[in-house]
Amino acid sequence: MAQIVESIGIRESWNERNQESFEIRSPMGLTEEVVRMISKDKNEPEWMLQKRLKSLELFHKMPIPTWGPDLSKLDLSNIYYYGKPNANKNSRTWEEVPADIKRTFEKLGIPEAERKALGGVGAQYDSAIVYHSLKKEWEEQGVIFLDMDEAVQKYPELVQKNFMTKCIPIGDHKFIALHGAVWSGGTFIYVPKGVKVNLPLQAYFRMNAERSGQFEHTLIIVDDDAEVHYIEGCSAPQYNSNSLHAGCVEVIVGKRARARYSSVENWSKNTYNLNTKRAVVDADSTMEWIGGNMGSGVTMLYPCTILKGDRSRADHLSIAYAGHGQNQDTGSKVYHFGKNTTSVVKAKSISKDGGITTYRGLLKIGKGAINSKSNVQCDALILDAVSKSDTVPFIDIKEDKVSVGHEATVGKISDEQIFYLMSRGIKQEQAMQMIVCGFIEPIIKELPLEYAVELNRLIQLEMEGSVG
Repeated sequence: MAQIVESIGIRESWNERNQESFEIRSPMGLTEEVVRMISKDKNEPEWMLQKRLKSLELFHKMPIPTWGPDLSKLDLSNIYYYGKPNANKNSRTWEEVPADIKRTFEKLGIPEAERKALGGVGAQYDSAIVYHSLKKEWEEQGVIFLDMDEAVQKYPELVQKNFMTKCIPIGDHKFIALHGAVWSGGTFIYVPKGVKVNLPLQAYFRMNAERSGQFEHTLIIVDDDAEVHYIEGCSAPQYNSNSLHAGCVEVIVGKRARARYSSVENWSKNTYNLNTKRAVVDADSTMEWIGGNMGSGVTMLYPCTILKGDRSRADHLSIAYAGHGQNQDTGSKVYHFGKNTTSVVKAKSISKDGGITTYRGLLKIGKGAINSKSNVQCDALILDAVSKSDTVPFIDIKEDKVSVGHEATVGKISDEQIFYLMSRGIKQEQAMQMIVCGFIEPIIKELPLEYAVELNRLIQLEMEGSVG
């Protein structure tokens, strides 16, 4: 009974919606006037406005991708691209945050996690950051942890040098061009040389309004010999009309540095999650991507690492869950350009009730990247006869002296496993949940504790009713 009550509580936390209240909201649809309105409201420098306008121009010229999930029902003219809530911008204490917004984040556990285990927290609600805080010890060491809008104002040269230039150019694809035109909020992190931030920094992005878009931009710069762990969480209540998430994450990792990016994306099923994430890694450095994807109706997400420097390394660990009416098209991209570079990709997926999961991966080893090593492992678990899982790998090797392995497996829960657990007094549905949790355990254990527990609970919740 306690587990049922807890599951209901989790569902209500994700699905609770507040009455919409905006200080400023753009007209529906995307026009030059909307882009100029966003830039003006943020009092941006001219270079950022011009970047937005160039992005808009590219967006109109580029086609909708047709190689992945069906996007024909995504009506881009039926989206509000900017909604600034009635809230104090960048509150430094939770008491300054409006009561309804604060209550939402409290139910999601953000203030409690900040008190217990985090070095800093940012919270975004629709198109604006409503709370941001960094512990004093990191400020004193020169760590910068701001929302992206504030960073543009306070550190314009540093932002202009790195914003959608070194990692992800505005013309990369249609939805990154869209992002470049209407981005709002997000996170800026700079970790100075030699500084190791040993407590995670976290941002949580909540999309409350119906038919809205969220386009946060995350830019992380980890200087030489520095380290940081950044965590993102995302959610939205369920509506009947479609919403759009097209965020962007850029990570620049200096020499002998380490960056870890962890995320659990649990958007509602009416959300199209078309996110773009990429890191550029210098010599003797490591980039780690750890992610859980579930909730959204359609996801297209392929975190990318460019191993530019010699002896650099990338680790990609991910879980995707697709239930009824969901298409989770996820994967990874790794480019080996430096010598003696290493990448490890471990992707697991679960599909149920007609859900579709796809691992779509790209591995490229460039000419001169001698002694590069890569291992890709994709494991899919299908829970019924109507669900589907695909693996679509692409491997491009331009160098002879390399080591590459690729393994993909698809399986189902065996009757023998279920029988064994039931013979020990475990109910059938609980037995299935236990097997699924064991299947994803190698990824789960790499997530921060609170997110590992949360993701396990969410998957258990989705598993309810799997029998009968």
